[in-house]
Amino acid sequence: MKITADFHIHSKYSRATSKNMDLEHIAVTAQEKGIKVVGTGDFTHPDWRKEMREKLEPAEAGLYKLKSQTSNGIRFIITGEISNIYNRRGKTRRVHNLILLPSFEAAEKISSILSWQGNIKSDGRPILG
Repeated sequence: MKITADFHIHSKYSRATSKNMDLEHIAVTAQEKGIKVVGTGDFTHPDWRKEMREKLEPAEAGLYKLKSQTSNGIRFIITGEISNIYNRRGKTRRVHNLILLPSFEAAEKISSILSWQGNIKSDGRPILG
């Protein structure tokens, strides 16, 4: 089975990202592009997690749909990007990790742990040392 998906996106809570990057606009654009499963992006941001909980409901295992959605079939998977920056041998190194999660509970748990490493409220894509 072939499924077109986009897991690496950002929400309106990321710097330099359109304020139209809300779940409704993401779903419309995904449908226009033929994407069936799209990431939520930015699961670490508390305001975005709150908005996702308000607007999404479970569909299939690990996938969500808009509560207001009736027939377009777009599914969301909870995702986020963590940017890790460190120095090694006198050079700055950057590693970006894309994380896909099965549930809001997992997103809460990981966000809680990451909050001890850096500020996850300042940007949808936190930078951790």
